[in-house]
Parts: sequence; C-alpha cells; structure tokens
Amino acid sequence: MSLWPRLQEPAMWWQLGVLLSGLVLALWLGQRLQSRLQAAVGPPTRDGLRRVAVRTGALVTVPLLLWLWLLAGSALLRQALGIRGDLLHYLILAVGAFTLVRMGVFVLRHTFSPGSRLKAWEGALTLTIWGLLALHIFGWLPVVSRALDEYGMQVGATRVSLLTVTSFALSMALLLILYLWIVKALSMRIRRTQNLDASMKAAAIKLTKLVLLTSVVVVALVTAGIDITTLTVIGGALVVGVGLGLQKTVSNYVAGFVLIFEESVRPGDVITVGDTFGIVQELNSRHVVVRTGDGLDVLVPNEELVTNRITSWSYGDRNVRLRVPVQIGYDVDPDEAIALLEEIGRSEPRILPAPAPQAFVIGFGDNGVNLELMIWIGDPESGMLDLRSRLHRKIWRAFRDRGITIPYPQRVVRVETAAGRPAGEDLDRPPLPRASGES
Repeated sequence: MSLWPRLQEPAMWWQLGVLLSGLVLALWLGQRLQSRLQAAVGPPTRDGLRRVAVRTGALVTVPLLLWLWLLAGSALLRQALGIRGDLLHYLILAVGAFTLVRMGVFVLRHTFSPGSRLKAWEGALTLTIWGLLALHIFGWLPVVSRALDEYGMQVGATRVSLLTVTSFALSMALLLILYLWIVKALSMRIRRTQNLDASMKAAAIKLTKLVLLTSVVVVALVTAGIDITTLTVIGGALVVGVGLGLQKTVSNYVAGFVLIFEESVRPGDVITVGDTFGIVQELNSRHVVVRTGDGLDVLVPNEELVTNRITSWSYGDRNVRLRVPVQIGYDVDPDEAIALLEEIGRSEPRILPAPAPQAFVIGFGDNGVNLELMIWIGDPESGMLDLRSRLHRKIWRAFRDRGITIPYPQRVVRVETAAGRPAGEDLDRPPLPRASGES
C-alpha cells in the first residue's frame, strides 16, 4: 500500500494528532521546567554537580516528554479506539534512541577531554544505539541474536556464547561511561566539601570508585545473563593468580589505603624520601605525587612510604628548626659574633619570634671557632634554600662591616736545604760543634 492512501486513513490522522500535540506540549512544558530548574539551582558557579544535572535535564527534557506522551497516546488509542498505531511504535523507538544518544554524548563530553578518544566514544555510542534500532525495525535483531547464540561453551552450569559476550561488552561499555561520569561528578563534590580533611577526601573518592566499579561489573554480568555463583571458583583462582603475578602492584594499592586511614602522609605535607624533598600533591591508589623545588613531580610508590623511613617536616607540628653553621677566627670575640647572629635571625620575616633565634659555640676547629645559629620556621613548604641563602648573605655583610673574619684553611710550608738547614739560614756561620763521641 502506498503512503498517500495510508495518510487518508483515520488511524493515521489520530497518530499524527498525537505526534503534533506531543511536540507542542513537550516544547512548552520543557521550557517551563528548564527555567524552574535553573531558578532552583541558582547561579551557575554555585555548584558544579547541580549545574551538570540542570544541563542534562535541559538536553533530554523535550525528547523525554515527547517520548512519554507518545507512549501514553499509543496506549490510549489502542485501548479506546482499537488503533494499533504502527507509526507511533516506530516514533517511540526513534525518539527513545535519540534521547539516549543525546544523553550519552553529553555524558561523554563531561567525562573525557576533547580529542580523538572522545570522538571515538561518541561514534561508537551513536552507531551502537542506531544500529540496534535499525536491526529491530527491520526484524533482523532476533536473527542476529540466534546466530550469535549458536557459538558458545559450557562453563559450569552457565552457557557462555557470543551473544553473552556481546551483551556483556555492550553493557560494560555503557555502564563504564556512566561510571566515569558519576565518579568525576562525585569527586568534584567531595573535593569541595569543607567538613573533611585532605586524607578523608582521598579515602572517600577511592572507596566510591571501588564500590561503583564493583557494581558496574556485577550489573554487567547479570545483564548478560551470567550466573555469578558459577564464577566463584574461577574468580578465586584468578584472584590468586593475579595476586601472585602483580604482588608489587597489589601491595601498593593496599599501602595506599593504609596511608589514607593512618593519615601518616597527607596532601600538603612536606616530606623527604631518600634524596627527594618536596610537597605531597596527590595520594593516588598506587603512588604518591611529590613535587620538588625544581617543579618536578616524583611518583613515589605507596609501599616505599609504608615500609621505609621517611622524614615529615609537617606531620605533627609544622614548626621546624634549622641550623646555620658559621665559623669565626680565633682573634674574634665569640660573644660579639653570637649577638650579631641572633640579631640577624630576628630580622628575617620567615623566622618565628618564638622560640627566639639562638646562637651557640659548638666547638673549636682547625681554622677557627665553630658557631651555630638555630632558628625556627613555620612554613617548611616554602623551602629552605632561599632562606639559607638570605641568611648567609646577611651574615657575610654584617661580619664584613664589624671586622669579624671568617677563616679559611692556611698551611705553613717549611723548605729545608740539602744540608739540613732551613732555607734562608746564614751559610757563612760556622756549624755548631758536634757532641762528644761523634766522629
């Protein structure tokens, strides 16, 4: 039957009426709902998670309302007038697919950074949804499903076929996209929470990722029709095998949770690990990011922080004492030098006034008297090299102005002649008489 005679049928007019009324209602009601949502949330910069929710609703409100209206209209025509509504059936499928594609693309763009990977995900998602819809419309979906189900193997009490694997892969891909989006949104929300410190925020984010990822795998298995109980033995064997093969990796993950819950290392702490000195930037599941004074990010495995000794400059108290060694000549009054060192310490803004700077005589060296200036600072994350450099310059200028000498190594060289006399001795002077008994 051609299209024009079908358009003249009353059933087709009823379906077109449902479609047009649904478009008008969806556009009018969708705009009102979007304005109300925006007014309820407030300024766009107020809450990132709410802003994403509002934008998601704005994108899917109109097609979702139209889809619901078409569903209700199709049911009403079938019950009240006995109209089957083939046109509405295909429209419901098309609008539903369009809504899923639009929502999926929006989620992808808020999950991945712009680039080739984002385009690949968008293309795969769009092709999958519209491809499944086309197979269903042309009646090929059952045929393809039966063909994929013919090839499989028995795993315990469960039969695993190509259809099962395909269903699991599609479910896993869609759920992973949703997982990444939810994790990103919740991580932003947790990081902005003022009631938790940095360690608890990191722990909350890690636990959220673990729980959601486990849920994704379980839901994907159930969706594919795989009995989870039959995978217990296989899963246990895989866990043992993976645990032995990835022992270091697993230990780093476990050490990461230990660091978080013990709070022995927190973001913002100033630590020294081996030859690395810097500020802890991030606590990740496998490593800790330490930024050095050179701007380099050093990735330290979590296990190394748990099993080895580390120096934390800010674990309990951020106040740190520094020692600045100085040497003066033996001809200098040490009391004058000590008073001058303490005065220099009090003049530096980064040095804490209490405990006050103190200088001491700590010993006598080969070339001079060894002094030491002891100071306290409250910002070790600002580094020590710049502070030491300023103190050394101030000490040098102050000693120069006061005439205080800073000694340097001196050696006396004694040169003797072949006759055993020191160089420069008068050779015309008669030699000393020999002792008795000498020949």
